[in-house]
Amino acid sequence: MMVQKTFLVFGATGRTGRHFTSLALNEGHRVRVLVRDPGTLDPATPHLEIHRGSITDPIDLDRLVHGSDFVVSLLGNARLQKSQEINTAFVRQLVPAMRRQGVKRFLYQAGGLSSPPDRALPPILRAIRSTVARRHLGQHRDNEAVMRYLAEEAEDIEWMVHRAGIGSDGPSKGVLERSSRKVSIATFRDCASYDYRILTDASAIHTCDVSAYRP
Repeated sequence: MMVQKTFLVFGATGRTGRHFTSLALNEGHRVRVLVRDPGTLDPATPHLEIHRGSITDPIDLDRLVHGSDFVVSLLGNARLQKSQEINTAFVRQLVPAMRRQGVKRFLYQAGGLSSPPDRALPPILRAIRSTVARRHLGQHRDNEAVMRYLAEEAEDIEWMVHRAGIGSDGPSKGVLERSSRKVSIATFRDCASYDYRILTDASAIHTCDVSAYRP
């Protein structure tokens, strides 16, 4: 018998977030979201709880976190992250709220070109990052600051980071599996499915891995 859980999702209207939210709702769970424009979601959707707001504005995080089983961050704003580490500032507020509310499990999705705190990127990924993906450097720096914070100051939280190699939307291309170095260019749908699955994978706790399609 399925046990209904409550997911608190930040970035629910993004390209991965839409698929993640739909998946959790279709599985019969409750989903609580924070969105700038509630009109982008159907308020009549069963088990969907919509809150208006943005992570760059003052928000009552304790109220949002209270009663959640899982907290999921699928956030990204390339324009703001060029000059500001907005995700890092937000996570530094979110983690204490999780502690106060007794919520442990947290998934943060970063980019596959963001370097984990315990190892360097492979040479080919470093080359891509510094050339064709150079316009996303601000996002990578922000993601890296989040990972350092989690690794150094949030060991009591059951956090996991998915460094996703997202390429495009579209139908599923297969099943993603966790990998320490091999990364696949995946669809948003497949990244959402992977995120949903690893939330309950205890072996993924305190990891900052990429994902690759199962052979």
